[in-house]
Amino acid sequence: MATTIDYDCIIIGAGFAGLRALIETRRRGLSAKLIEAGSDVGGTWHWNRYPGARTDSESWVYCFSFDEDLLQDWVWPERYPDRSAMQRYLSHVADRFDLRRDIEFGTRVERAVRDDDTNTWTVECDAETTLRCTFLIPAVGPLSAAYEPPFPGLESFRGERYLTARWPEEEVDVSGKRVAVVGTGATGVQLIPQLAQTAGHLTVFQRTPNYVMPARNCPIDPAQDKAIKADYPAIWEQVRGQVFGFPMNPAGRVFSDVDENEARRVLERGWEIGGFRFLFETFDDLLVDQRCNDVASEFVRNKIRAIVRDRDTAELLAPKNHPLGSKRPPLGHYYYETYNRANVSLVDVSTDPIEQITETGLRLADGSVHDVDVLIFATGFDAATGALTAIDIRGSEGRSLREVWADGARTHLGIAVTGFPNMFMLGGPGFPFGNFPPTTEVAVEWAADAIEHLRESGHDVMEADVEAMDAWSRTLQEIVDATVLGQGEAVNTWFLGANVPGKAHVPLFYLGGIPGYFAELQDSVDRGYSGFTFSRTVGNKPESARV
Repeated sequence: MATTIDYDCIIIGAGFAGLRALIETRRRGLSAKLIEAGSDVGGTWHWNRYPGARTDSESWVYCFSFDEDLLQDWVWPERYPDRSAMQRYLSHVADRFDLRRDIEFGTRVERAVRDDDTNTWTVECDAETTLRCTFLIPAVGPLSAAYEPPFPGLESFRGERYLTARWPEEEVDVSGKRVAVVGTGATGVQLIPQLAQTAGHLTVFQRTPNYVMPARNCPIDPAQDKAIKADYPAIWEQVRGQVFGFPMNPAGRVFSDVDENEARRVLERGWEIGGFRFLFETFDDLLVDQRCNDVASEFVRNKIRAIVRDRDTAELLAPKNHPLGSKRPPLGHYYYETYNRANVSLVDVSTDPIEQITETGLRLADGSVHDVDVLIFATGFDAATGALTAIDIRGSEGRSLREVWADGARTHLGIAVTGFPNMFMLGGPGFPFGNFPPTTEVAVEWAADAIEHLRESGHDVMEADVEAMDAWSRTLQEIVDATVLGQGEAVNTWFLGANVPGKAHVPLFYLGGIPGYFAELQDSVDRGYSGFTFSRTVGNKPESARV
C-alpha cells in the first residue's frame, strides 16, 4: 500500500525565509504548505512590536531581490525602516504573490517525525492537525526563540511585566511610571531611548556594555529612491560580495597602511557616515588585527565619553573587557544621548547581579532594592537552535534534534543534519551571520535545486554525511579562532551560545563571510552535492502530493 502525503513540502515559519521558500517551491512545481504560529506573516517583525524596533540593515537591501518589479514598485520610507514598515512590506509580498492561501496561521508545529520506510515526515500541530510531506523545511529564524528571564520571583511582581520579544499588540503606556529595563543588547538599545521620552523614571540594568554604532537614520526622498532603483544591479553585486551582505565595498586599506592621524580621520569618517560602515569601510583588518581593533575600540569608548556628560555613567557604558565585534554591535538612535536625561539612570549588574524579582521590583546581590511600576526584559534569544529544539523534531532513529545537539549543534552548510533526511533548515546553526534576506534567498534556491537534482537523478532521499558535518563544525571554529570573535565568550555572546546558561558553547554561525558561504554552496553543487548521500526508498512508496 502506498502512503498518502499531503504536500511535497511543509515549511515552518512565515518570515523572510519561509515566504521565500513558499514562492520558490511553487515555482518548481512542488506542492507546499506553510505553518505559522502567528496571526500574520512577518516572522520576527510580527512578534517584536516593542517601541523602537527597526532594522539594522539599510532598507533597500533588507528585502527580496528575486523579482525586479517588486524592487522597483516598493518605496522605502527610511534608511532603516521600523517594524511597521517591515510588516507592511512582508504583508505586501504575501498578497502580491498570493501566498496566504497556502499558509495556516495561528497554528504551532509541535512535532515532526521522520519515517524512513515511507520516506515521509509526519508533522503534528497544536490545532490537532497532522500532515505528511516528503521534504521538511524549518524556516523558524535564528533569532525567534525568546530567552526567558532567568530570575526567581518573576510571578510575584505586582506591576506590569513585559518581554520585548513577545510585546503585546495593544499600546503600552509608561507615562509617569517608574520603569526598569533589563538588558542592553540590540533590542534594549532600540527600546531605551523610546521609553525615556515618557517614563517618569527609567532605570537600565546593564550586565555587559555594547559598542553602539550611530545609525544616522534619515528619510529617503524621491530622488534617492530613484537613484537606488537605477543602481540595483551594482548594489546587489556589492551585497553578494560583502562579508556580511551589506551594500559596501572593502576599505582597500589595512591598519598598517596609515599613520596615527590618518587612522583617526578614517575612523571619524566611518563614525559620521553611520551604520556598520564604521566596521567595514574603515580598515579591512579591523576584526582580525588586534592592534587595529584596540585602536577602533578605544575610539568608540572616547566617543561615549564625549557624548555622555556624567563621567561615571560614561565609563559604565564604555566596554573594556571585550573587543569591538566580539559581541554583535547594535545600531543606536540617540542611545548614548539618552543617558544625559534627568529621568534616566544606569545600574551595573556585572558585579552586583539581579538576585530576585520581588513584589515591587528587583533586589540585587548586595541587598539593594529597586522599586518600579513596570518591568521590561530585553534578555535576547536562544539563538540559532532554540526555535528548532522547541519543536520535537525526530529523525531516522527516533532521536530528537534537542538530543542530537545536546553537546553542541552540528550541521552541514547550516542546512542539513545527519539522521534527518530530506530536512532543509533555513537560518539554523551553521548558517552565515549577516544581512538575512539576501543570504536566505540563495539558500532557498540551493535547497530547491537540490530537490530537483534529487528527483532528476532517480533518488528520493538526501542526507548529510557525518564527515561533512564534522568538517563544517571545524570550519566554523577555525574562523572564530582566526578573529577577535572568540573573545566574546567571556561576555556571553550569543554567537557562541554563551548567553543561555547550560547551552553548549560552540560557534552557532558561519562567520567567514557571505561570499565564502555562497562559494561553499556552489562548490558542493559543482562536486555533485558533496557532503550528501543520495538513496532511494525501498518498498512502500508515497503517492504524489495534492497541488
